[in-house]
Amino acid sequence: MEKHLRLKTLLVLLVLLLSISISEQLQSSSQANILSRIRNLLNYPNVLSNWNNDTDFCNTVPSSSVTVICYEDNITQLHIIGSKGASQLHNFSIDSFVTTLVELPSLKVLRLVSLGLYGPLPSKLSRLSSLEILDLSSNFFHSNIPREISSLTSLQSLILDGNKFTGRLPNGLGSLVVLAVLSVKNNSLDGHLPDMLGNLHNLRVLSLSRNNFTGDVPDLSGVENLQVLDLEDNSLGPKFPQVSSKIQSIVLRNNKFTAGIPEKVQSCHQLEHMDISSNRFMGPFSPSLLSLPSITYLNVAGNKLTGMLFDDNQCNAGLDFVDLSTNLLSGRLPSCLLTGPKHRIVRYSNNCLATRDRTQHPFSFCRNEALAVGILPHHHKHIPGSKVVLALIICGSIIGGVVLVCATIIVVRKFLAKIATPRKTTRSIVENAASTYTSKLFTDANYVTRTMKLGSLSLPSYRTFSSEELKVATNNFDAATFIGNSSDDQLYRGQLKDGSYITIRCLQTKRKNSSQNFMYHIELMSKLRHHHLISTLGHCFECYLDDSSVSRIFLVFEYVSNGTLRSWISDKHAKGRLTWTQRIAAAIGVARGMQFLHTGNVPGVFSNNIKITDILLDQNFVAKICSYNLPILNENVMEQKSTRVNYEEKMVVYEFGVILLEIISGKQINTKNEVRVTQNQLQESIMSNAMSRKNVVDPAIRNSCSDESLKTMIEICCRCLEQDTEDMPSVEDVIWNLQFAAQVEDSWRKDSSSSDASPISHLYSFKPNLSRNSNSTYV
Repeated sequence: MEKHLRLKTLLVLLVLLLSISISEQLQSSSQANILSRIRNLLNYPNVLSNWNNDTDFCNTVPSSSVTVICYEDNITQLHIIGSKGASQLHNFSIDSFVTTLVELPSLKVLRLVSLGLYGPLPSKLSRLSSLEILDLSSNFFHSNIPREISSLTSLQSLILDGNKFTGRLPNGLGSLVVLAVLSVKNNSLDGHLPDMLGNLHNLRVLSLSRNNFTGDVPDLSGVENLQVLDLEDNSLGPKFPQVSSKIQSIVLRNNKFTAGIPEKVQSCHQLEHMDISSNRFMGPFSPSLLSLPSITYLNVAGNKLTGMLFDDNQCNAGLDFVDLSTNLLSGRLPSCLLTGPKHRIVRYSNNCLATRDRTQHPFSFCRNEALAVGILPHHHKHIPGSKVVLALIICGSIIGGVVLVCATIIVVRKFLAKIATPRKTTRSIVENAASTYTSKLFTDANYVTRTMKLGSLSLPSYRTFSSEELKVATNNFDAATFIGNSSDDQLYRGQLKDGSYITIRCLQTKRKNSSQNFMYHIELMSKLRHHHLISTLGHCFECYLDDSSVSRIFLVFEYVSNGTLRSWISDKHAKGRLTWTQRIAAAIGVARGMQFLHTGNVPGVFSNNIKITDILLDQNFVAKICSYNLPILNENVMEQKSTRVNYEEKMVVYEFGVILLEIISGKQINTKNEVRVTQNQLQESIMSNAMSRKNVVDPAIRNSCSDESLKTMIEICCRCLEQDTEDMPSVEDVIWNLQFAAQVEDSWRKDSSSSDASPISHLYSFKPNLSRNSNSTYV
């Protein structure tokens, strides 16, 4: 009887396995049939010439033109990229095409670029409810963007560039709460921009250039993650857009902006690219824009900007392009623009600058033009009757026949002044309201993480400190303020009069040390303003009395109070342990800091060998690379700068891999042997099951992290530690993979309703290119 029961059970299992196999074959056959129909509907394009009835689509090798990715035998990604400039398809039915597409319900990424697709975009596309990335650029879609697209609540990237869409942006786009990229460049969209754009708190790229949009730009100051704002070639205006201080690129070229440049722009320390040319901007131009710590491109040409420039105005060393031409600027061109790198492009024609060339107008031209458009000096207050007095002076100096013209100018100016005064008040109120809103967002928003609560770099400007000031801050460098030393420097903790804490690094110099070398390094240090670096606040020189050469250098840094990253990861006496979410955020921060040091404003200057003990955590557990060990007294750095950059980037990746090894394992890694042993353990776990992976990670977090997030972190860690540098990822690849791990972890926590969840994926919403047979998506 028992033997008969076993035989019966075995038979049932065989039937089940057979039915599953048949089901998978049918599903695979069905998807292959769908892709074959798609090829037919596209009129057999050349890029799909390799598709046939025998193609195993889930195991084809991806190419730059065609990629099909499956997960558990379901197609999750479909990329078809046609030839650039493809013509419109003939005998093409967009309705039949989309009807066929929606038979692939597991699609997460759909990219159909330059295929000649034609017609209005059908609303039934919204049936692809799992879509995260939709790219239909460089086709011939026309009519309105369907409002049903707002039902794709998982959408992170929406790219519709280079089509013929008309009408307005759908208001419903505001419901796409995880949207990170919205790009509709090169269409014929029109009307006012919807206020809902200000609700897209995860948005990082907003590109609306070359359309027919009109009116003011909605308040975007609450979109804290916005990095790129591209509004070129529209009819937007008159007010300058309100954006967060984290913005990296602003392009407003060729619009109808007329108001002044807000002072808030001067605090955008991450701003790299600013193009506001060919508008009607009026008011003062602030020379401080030239010295923003990250600025590389500045174009304000073709406006009515006024103000005086001075020879000693400062410039950012990384500034590559400056165009001040066709404004109403006077004074002298800053010498830093004339003595910068050879590749720097500087344009300044058609102003009133004292440059002794024929491209400049006389000063009176700029003054009269400014008066003609009602621009008053920045400090000027409107006093009733003052303009009448000015008019009388002018009238007294010219012949009577011009009296009528002068009277006309007076009336126009009075009229413009009445308009100008309330405008100025209104702008002030709006800016204050935006500031209040931003503050409330930091406090209340569910999707603001510990990393983001610090906000932008709210640091004072770099300055020179007096020795008396530093003595007061440290109680004359009392032993109680001493916090550490090395072979050639000492560290002290101080408190300034305003109550803020600082770290002071004191270096003893020798008379043979070059003062030119000091200044070279001080200039570099002043550029160290980054969210994930210990930022430099200033310096102080003490000099010998006999020859005034430098005897001691004091470097002043921001003070970070929460100890090293190691003390929260692997220290036996740690006060606590970082969660997995906090560890990913810290890893991303370290990677971004390393990227800035070695590929940012000052690439190749700083020594390698960054260790986990060089990573400090602030009160919000934001990771910051300690910059105290930078080679200020190294005389050879200037010569070494350009010869080792490529090699050093790979060394940086390796050093980061060692740090990541400790973050994952929770074990202190101090020797090459420990690196090799731990790396081998992690490498073996990649090909094993989830339980095996959990056994090789820090016990403090092994039960509170998703397997996919953990596996991604382990994979990128092992790649960073490859012996062959050709097999190592770039720093950018590292960051993108870490961001993917963060997003996966966040999604897992939401799904499991974990009380320890810390939503951070809104910071890192792009997906990396991982292994082909994974459930990952990428841009």
